[in-house]
Amino acid sequence: MTRALAAEFLGTFLLLATVVGSGIMGEALADGNAAIALLGNSVATGAALVVLILVFGPISGARFNPAVTLVMAARRKFVPGTAVAYVAVQVGGALVGVAVAHIMFELPVAQVGIKEWASVAQGFCEFVATFGLLATILGCRAARAESMPFAVALYITAAYWFTASASFANPAVALARSFTTTSAGIRPADAPMFIAAQVLGVLAAMVVFRWLLAGRDRT
Repeated sequence: MTRALAAEFLGTFLLLATVVGSGIMGEALADGNAAIALLGNSVATGAALVVLILVFGPISGARFNPAVTLVMAARRKFVPGTAVAYVAVQVGGALVGVAVAHIMFELPVAQVGIKEWASVAQGFCEFVATFGLLATILGCRAARAESMPFAVALYITAAYWFTASASFANPAVALARSFTTTSAGIRPADAPMFIAAQVLGVLAAMVVFRWLLAGRDRT
């Protein structure tokens, strides 16, 4: 369990360092071209996800996401105490990842997000993005588990582009990104809406895929 929790912390830390760090780098190099900045951010995140899931998956399952942990707990893959511990290290790792990204780019470590993501449409995007992420995970677990690192990474890369919220799809990410003023940030006041939409997306995916995969999912 200690190794599993350490793996979840490290994986989530490296994921957020990638998300925020590549956002800073993309914005610095894109010369005001938002599409190029987003392209760099999304490709870096997708590439990192493949590597992180392959590295940490055998140790902890490579959840890196309290929403995924919630699903695993509901499916009785975790006892409640283990699920709480996973969520704690995921959130802690995410916060450390944001701070490390700030240090790498010589920015103030302690920041509070200022970017507004307050529209209902953006909240709905988080519902859709999280539903799709869980659909990817549950579908791959049932059919071809070895494809999951690549499927998850490809889905997140695509969701950066097809959602107006740029697809946080992760409560730890939403919380951690409220502590950066960079392009990856979100106002703390807007994060609860994102997290609520993500939880609803998780619940919807669980209901739908319990029906779709009835009799097939034995993982």
